Amino acid sequence: QGSTNVVYQAHHVSRSKRGQVVGTRGGFRGCTVWLTGLSGAGKTTIGFALEEYLVAHGIPCYSLDGDNVRHGLNKNLGFSAQDREENIRRIAEVARLFADAGLVCITSFISPFTKDRQNARKIHEAAGLPFFEIFVDAPLNICESRDVKGLYKKARAGEIKGFTGIDSEYEKPEAPELVLKTNVASVSECIQQVVELLQAQNIVPQGSVKDVLDLFVPEDKLSSVRAEAEKLPAVEITKLDLQWVQVLSEGWATPLTGFMREAEYLQVLHFGTLLNDGVVNLSIPIVLPVSAEDKQRLEGSAALALSFQGRRVAVLRSPEFFAHRKEERCARVWGTTCPRHPHIQMVMESGDWLVGGDLQVLERIKWNDGLDQYRLTPLALKQKFREMNA
Repeated sequence: QGSTNVVYQAHHVSRSKRGQVVGTRGGFRGCTVWLTGLSGAGKTTIGFALEEYLVAHGIPCYSLDGDNVRHGLNKNLGFSAQDREENIRRIAEVARLFADAGLVCITSFISPFTKDRQNARKIHEAAGLPFFEIFVDAPLNICESRDVKGLYKKARAGEIKGFTGIDSEYEKPEAPELVLKTNVASVSECIQQVVELLQAQNIVPQGSVKDVLDLFVPEDKLSSVRAEAEKLPAVEITKLDLQWVQVLSEGWATPLTGFMREAEYLQVLHFGTLLNDGVVNLSIPIVLPVSAEDKQRLEGSAALALSFQGRRVAVLRSPEFFAHRKEERCARVWGTTCPRHPHIQMVMESGDWLVGGDLQVLERIKWNDGLDQYRLTPLALKQKFREMNA
């Protein structure tokens, strides 16, 4: 501590309050993702790709890169052991400030020495902030083959002294939170691994970065759920309802986990968005109407089966029944309540209650009209695009 007569001043705004307004997804998510590894291992590539990915999914973050920081904050530092230590100390302090502000701070620095990385972790731990050390691991020969800056070549020629991996040791992390093998995994695969780590630590909401949330029962559980469905009380659904089951099950309505509950229904009806976990544009209610008789018969059930033409197609878990305010729905969605409008007529003739819940669909919905092979799911389309290199 070189400075004297200084007293730390506490913020008036708590982290939880700050988290409510930073980004489009409520909740404090401040942390530091510390990428460490040899030059050319892929730290900067992964750091900027991760930043782009998280921001695209409504998670506020900022990436600090080794070269960029040495253009400004640390431009007075060289590469002596003392300067390297100070470089990492400053970065750790800056990362802590970003994390404290509620951002996911991504740092891409060689940071070759264990004690410096441990000090960076301690700086965050002292502030009560999560710190994730991620070892970006690639063999030296791979890093040299990626040497776009020509630094390894200069180091081999003796033009650069103290170059990490050549004449200065890199101390591999002993217990990092994650190891990314960039010589065998693609950038997107590495990003997915980091995202899964952040999800497991409740930094990133589970549903927020999943591009497609399909609702099919996993293959290993299908037989048991199918047997359960046969024993559950059932409600007969219409062809239109089955079409919505198809939309939901294939993931077209991500992040919905089933037919809308009342809170989701009202958000969509009045604001044109889902607000439970950030802001997701959705202006059409996806609801399941039921009759008063069905509501009375099924209310209180932990789960119920959805049946179409006598065949069980799905299970609706933790069902929630609420009033189907038809005129309000029509006025909000179509701007009129005129019964001559075909969709309004359909709503007015449907059940007086709505039931929402978590949907488990037993198998893909098929219409046997010769066109099922062309109705690809979002996940199938994404795979098709990858195969086409589109």
